[in-house]
Amino acid sequence: MSECVFCRIVAGAAPAHRVYEDDTVCAFLDIRPITRGHTLVIPRNHATDLSELDAETGAELFRAGHRIARAVQGPAFAADGANLLINDGRAAFQTVGHVHLHVLPRKHGDKFRFASGLVLRRSREPDRVAAAIRAGLAGLDTAAETDTDTG
Repeated sequence: MSECVFCRIVAGAAPAHRVYEDDTVCAFLDIRPITRGHTLVIPRNHATDLSELDAETGAELFRAGHRIARAVQGPAFAADGANLLINDGRAAFQTVGHVHLHVLPRKHGDKFRFASGLVLRRSREPDRVAAAIRAGLAGLDTAAETDTDTG
């Protein structure tokens, strides 16, 4: 078994509150969230940093992050925006040696709460938060089906 905690999550050998997964990526709640709904999107195949990540997988990583960022702006979650970022390497504060995209839901006027989240990083109601994100993703899928039915 790999020493990488994210590889163990992908394999199902470590717990995580998963919100999305497909053949290329897996997305789950950060165990020390900065904001409510802070999600990590990772490639299923191990890549320590961006130099080891192929461009196609990187595109899938951001595609999934984009969908999650849109999902948290829906009625189930009601964020006003999102930060998407990758800390690439120790110099950039990467703490887990597996590429991961942070999706940080944001609300208007949350600067103080965001700053305190950087320090406190506490997970609250992860089951409810994960369910709200999954509902937002399902809402995106439903909206896309409706658009193709009427278009």
